[in-house]
Amino acid sequence: MTIPFDNSFVNLPKSFYMHQDPLPVAAPALVKFNHGLAAEIGVSSEDFPVEVLAGNAVPEGAAPLAAAYAGHQFGGFSPQLGDGRAVLLGEVIGPDGTRRDIQLKGAGRTYFSRGGDGRAAIGPVLREYLVSEAMHALGVPTTRALAAVTTGEPVQRETPLSGAVLARVAQSHLRVGSFQFHYARQDKAALEALAEYARARHYPEAEGPLGLLDAVVSAQAKLIAKWMGLGFIHGVMNTDNVAISGETIDYGPCAFMDTYHPETVFSSIDRKGRYAYANQPKIALWNLSQLAQTLVPLVGEVAPLEASLNRFGDIYAAEFTRIFTAKLGLAKPDVDFITDTLKMMANEGVDFTLFFKRLAYGQDIESLFETPTTAQDWHANWQKKHLPNADMKAANPVFIPRSHRIEAALSAAEHGDFTPFEKLHAILARPFEEQPEHAAFENPPTEEERVLATFCGT
Repeated sequence: MTIPFDNSFVNLPKSFYMHQDPLPVAAPALVKFNHGLAAEIGVSSEDFPVEVLAGNAVPEGAAPLAAAYAGHQFGGFSPQLGDGRAVLLGEVIGPDGTRRDIQLKGAGRTYFSRGGDGRAAIGPVLREYLVSEAMHALGVPTTRALAAVTTGEPVQRETPLSGAVLARVAQSHLRVGSFQFHYARQDKAALEALAEYARARHYPEAEGPLGLLDAVVSAQAKLIAKWMGLGFIHGVMNTDNVAISGETIDYGPCAFMDTYHPETVFSSIDRKGRYAYANQPKIALWNLSQLAQTLVPLVGEVAPLEASLNRFGDIYAAEFTRIFTAKLGLAKPDVDFITDTLKMMANEGVDFTLFFKRLAYGQDIESLFETPTTAQDWHANWQKKHLPNADMKAANPVFIPRSHRIEAALSAAEHGDFTPFEKLHAILARPFEEQPEHAAFENPPTEEERVLATFCGT
């Protein structure tokens, strides 16, 4: 095993993590290995036999650890969370010069498990594999899936489920909650070390803690706008799920909308709609304000931090407008028209992805509406604003990870059949291409197929 580890996080103060080897499993078996990602980060499948991917063997040069962090979960603060079922094996620097973490998720109990079993079930592992790789193909900054393995052991949730481990790749696993952990302990030295480490690793052009906040604000504003442009709902935007790198992290109760409505919620634990689709921008800003608070001891003044946070709205609005201008193929940005279009879609119960796809391909949209005359009136108005040569196909995917397709694939996998998973993964790898042989995967669910709630899997 010749993994070219180049570990840096382990050199931070001991309060940042606990040394933790992954715990072995009974009978590991490979489900999927991402050869393309492996090449991108400078490793191969030979470097990662199934024993390493499952946690039964620790490769030379690894520095396995469980990271410490805190977090606001649905608005309530927990001063200690941490990696309760994940072990960071180490870091590699890819051929592109980018440093990335390699982490095993579902690798067993750690110091931070808080009574949990530290394991993962096959369903949540394959959900994260499918959705994170689909997000990458859709052009959204995201953690990636290097591999998925089964463990040969059951995990107990509501019922016994097949155990699995996900090998996850990220530019880092630093979160807003990482800063909150040290802020809650009034450890200024640790905050200084973390801020400098995060700045140097992700935003070397930034200057000091304030420059770091500026960069994270910009990255998060652009990330959330991309989510909104795809109808994606993260489902659990706690501060421990906000990556400093600006990547989408943690695919628990996430989903892509079928019928458009701004108040759509899928997460089974989000009973008050805190993380509904339309709330995501303001929740992102709220989360960033928690990061800003942790930087007060370093900056010494509140006003510059507030000024940095105040940039979020303009950056987000500009990116959101740019995205929807491209999706609609408008000759020039028209915020009022974009707003009115989305309101109309909500009122008419229009499928979000299918509407924009058909518009991009010059196909029928009237059948998507409850009131055909509304579609006709809107289309006539749109034609006046449309740029005839606009490349709308590049802005509007044909395929998204629809929840009913994911659930069908996961259900089959739980019974040992990975064929639907493989098929869906292959389709989602080319989201902007028409695939006539898979045209049925464009369609929203029937009433019987609808998925109304998704679950975190812990």
